[in-house]
Amino acid sequence: MTHIDMDIMTPREIVEELNKYIVGQSNAKRAVAVAVRNRYRRKLVSDDIREEIYPKNILMIGPTGCGKTEIARRLSKLSGAPFVKVEATKFTEIGYVGRDVESMIRDLVNVSINIVKKEFQKVVEEEASKHTEERLLDILLPESQENTSGNSFFPFGDMSSKGAEATSGIEKEKEEERAKETERHRKVRELFREKLRKGELEEREVEIDITASPTPMVQVLSGHNLDDIDMQVQNMLGDIMPKKNKKRRVSISDARKIFLAEESDKLVDHDKVNEESIRRCEQMGIVFIDEVDKICGKGQSHGPDVSREGVQRDLLPIVEGATVTTKYGPVKTDHILFIAAGAFHQTKPSDLIPELQGRFPIRVELDKLTENDFKIILTGPQNSLTKQASALLGVDGVRLEFTEEGISEIARMAFHVNEITENIGARRLHTIMEKLLDEISFQAPDLPEHEKKVSIDRNFVNEKLKSIADSRDLSQYIL
Repeated sequence: MTHIDMDIMTPREIVEELNKYIVGQSNAKRAVAVAVRNRYRRKLVSDDIREEIYPKNILMIGPTGCGKTEIARRLSKLSGAPFVKVEATKFTEIGYVGRDVESMIRDLVNVSINIVKKEFQKVVEEEASKHTEERLLDILLPESQENTSGNSFFPFGDMSSKGAEATSGIEKEKEEERAKETERHRKVRELFREKLRKGELEEREVEIDITASPTPMVQVLSGHNLDDIDMQVQNMLGDIMPKKNKKRRVSISDARKIFLAEESDKLVDHDKVNEESIRRCEQMGIVFIDEVDKICGKGQSHGPDVSREGVQRDLLPIVEGATVTTKYGPVKTDHILFIAAGAFHQTKPSDLIPELQGRFPIRVELDKLTENDFKIILTGPQNSLTKQASALLGVDGVRLEFTEEGISEIARMAFHVNEITENIGARRLHTIMEKLLDEISFQAPDLPEHEKKVSIDRNFVNEKLKSIADSRDLSQYIL
C-alpha cells in the first residue's frame, strides 16, 4: 500500500480511502478522519496557540471482529505515520514483573526511526549504489600486490654511472609494465562492471567480511524497566567493546544487499535521523491500545487482577502528556494520538477510572456486522477473502468462480454461526472459508486439468458446510 499525503485530503476523502478496505463503521471512520485532519489544521495555526491544541483521543467500543483494529492499522499505512498497536493486558503496574506502559512509547520511537531511516537511505541510495558496485568489483578483482618501491633490486644504490643508467633502464621498464598492467586491470574491471549491471554474476559466490551483531548482554535479567537497563548498558559499553568481523560466503545478489545497507548507513546522518524521528513520533505518532476493557477491574484488591487499576493509573500521565526517556532521546507524549478499543462485553466504559475516561473525550460505538456486511466483506474490499483464495489456489492452476448465490450462502452461514455461538465478527468468515475450501486446497496440485475449474455456488457451499447446517454442536468452528 502506498503512502498518501493526508495533509491535502479532506475528512471525506480519508473516509473514502478507508472504505476501500473496511466495510461499514462510518462513525468510527469519521472520527479518525477528523482526528487526522485536525493535526494538519494544528500545523497551520499560530505558534502561540499551537502548543495548546491537544489531540482528541478516541475510545472505540464494539464487538470483536467488527473493524476496530483494522481502521487504525489502515489509517497508519495510508498516512505513513509512526503507529504501534499494543494490548492493554500485556502491561503491569510499576512494581510488578512485566512491561510498563512507557514501553509503548519506546516501541513507537523505534517504528519512527525505521520509517525515517528508510527515507534518508532513499535520498543517498544512488551514491550508496556506486560505492556498493566498487566494493563488489574490489572483491571480484582484488588489486595486485606488487612491490612498487623504486630501488627494490638495489637497496644500497649504485654510485657508478653505468649502474645508474642500468637502474634507470630497469625502472623505466618496470614503470611501463605497471602502466600496461594497470590498463589491463582497468579494462577487465570495466568488463566485470558491465556484467554486474546486466545481472550476469548474481549467483556467483564471494567471501565477504560482515560486522557481527553484538550479543545482548542483559537478556538474562528480568523485572520491570528492562529497556532502561539495556539502554544504559549499551551506552556505557557501546564504544568500548570492539566490533567483530566474520567472513561469510554469499552470492553477489546477497552481498549487494549487505553492502548497500552498510554504505547507506555510512552516508546517513544519524543525528538528523534521530531528531526527525523523535519530532515525527511526537507530532504524528498514533498509539492503538487494544483490549482496554480487560483492565477494567471490579474493585478486587487481590488475585490476578490486582494490578488492573494500577495499569490505568500508569496510563494517565502517558495519555495526558509526559516525557519518556528512550535511547534516542526524551519523547514528549502531549501530541501523540491515542486510540483505545475494547468490546466491553462484561464491563462498560464507565468502569474505567474517571480520570482515564476524561482522557478519551471522543467515543465511537461500532455496529455489529450484519449478513449484508459479510457479503460485502467477501467481495468488496481490495484483496478481499475471495480474491485471496483465488490467488492462492491459482498457484496450482485451480480457477475459483464465486457465484452470487454462493457468496450469499457463505455470508448467511457465517452470520448464523455468530448468532448461535460466540460472535467473533468478520473473523468467522476466515473459519467458514477454510472449511469450505479445505478439500480443494488439499487436492489442488493433483487435480486433473478438467477439474481445475471450480464453481462455488449455493449447492457447493451447502454440501461442504452441511455439518454446520445440520448440527447444533458447532464447538469445532469456534475460534
